[in-house]
Amino acid sequence: MSHHEYILGTRGSALALTQSRIAAETVISLYTEHQAHHGAADAEVVDFTLRTVKTEGDVLTGPLANLGGTGVFAAALRQRLLDGENASEENRVDMAVHSLKDLPSAPCPGLVIAATLKREDPRDALVARDGLTVDTLPKGSRVGTGSPRRAAQLLAARPDLEVVDLRGNVPTRLARVRGLEVVGVGTDEPVAPSRADAAGDLDAVVLALSGLRRLGLEHCASEVLDLETMLPAPAQGALAVEARAGEDCTELARAAAALDDEPTRLAVTAERALMA
Repeated sequence: MSHHEYILGTRGSALALTQSRIAAETVISLYTEHQAHHGAADAEVVDFTLRTVKTEGDVLTGPLANLGGTGVFAAALRQRLLDGENASEENRVDMAVHSLKDLPSAPCPGLVIAATLKREDPRDALVARDGLTVDTLPKGSRVGTGSPRRAAQLLAARPDLEVVDLRGNVPTRLARVRGLEVVGVGTDEPVAPSRADAAGDLDAVVLALSGLRRLGLEHCASEVLDLETMLPAPAQGALAVEARAGEDCTELARAAAALDDEPTRLAVTAERALMA
């Protein structure tokens, strides 16, 4: 029996770590199942160690759109992958897990999306005080989001709302909603905010439902937004495993291939092609 251990690069937020653990556990399970099904005589064991990488989106201040929007959370991880054998042992990364909606649609020379995991619900969710919905939020309510897409659609539905630029990881954002400051939604290393945080200063925030579910915080959502009200970002809810192109590592390629969910890959490829 041979054993292969790989380094899986990830951001350090609770959501990124959770998503990377999902990917690691899934690939180990599916790869082991694949070997058993094909009766491999000399079983190969794959294992993954998570390595956190701080990205520009984690340390720079200001609205996400001004920082480059899509890709700001992926560039550092991608560079670690591209460094390959030139990286020191403490900086080596063999694969990386991304929220696919955070990856630019243009190809990155030297890297390939080796697998797309089965997609979570792609819709957005409103987390509002007192169980309010988009329709029942009082006039002038302050709703937080860092996404121009969400802001535009929110104001199309309710032009009388005030959209507030929002930064931070999921628990940080939830704590901005009045009434959720002390419900114990968890702690997380905060992303550098575009303004000083003020717990409970908002009436609502808009977040991806998939992120809330993966963190066990779906109960905080007061409304799951229908697609006519809030069209999700292309590939929202899907996770991508990225690796170096032409990597001469059979075990790694097999492990990544075991992860790929074809219906998800076809759907997100079409969505990202349309966006491009």
